[in-house]
Amino acid sequence: MTNAPTIRFIHAPVLGRPAGYSHAAEVTGGRTVYISGQIGLDAEGNVVGVDDFEAQARQVFHNVGAALDAAGLNFGAVVKLTIFLTDMNDIAAFRCARDEFVNVAAPPASSAMRVAELVRPELRVEVEVIAVAP
Repeated sequence: MTNAPTIRFIHAPVLGRPAGYSHAAEVTGGRTVYISGQIGLDAEGNVVGVDDFEAQARQVFHNVGAALDAAGLNFGAVVKLTIFLTDMNDIAAFRCARDEFVNVAAPPASSAMRVAELVRPELRVEVEVIAVAP
């Protein structure tokens, strides 16, 4: 029998209060699910949001949600996001899209980085996820 996971999001006071993410996530019990980088493709393989970053970011999160669902999970199980952006000027729009899906009261630990490009030139964002489930 697997223990239900306990997730504690940690904010180190000496690091200051982060905006929209947690400094650390402590997990005990449960099982860990790793979701590979999701991009803004629809079910037919078409890029969503070529000229609309927020639409592309929402598609990324819809795809993450589908992967979570396939593992029997939802966004409440997410403890870590790794975000790859081709332009850091898109970070505010990314956060708007992300906040439609994750628990903003206890956001997951996150890392964001700028990359030169993703697998297709019209893609502007990719997200990897670590989730924990009972």
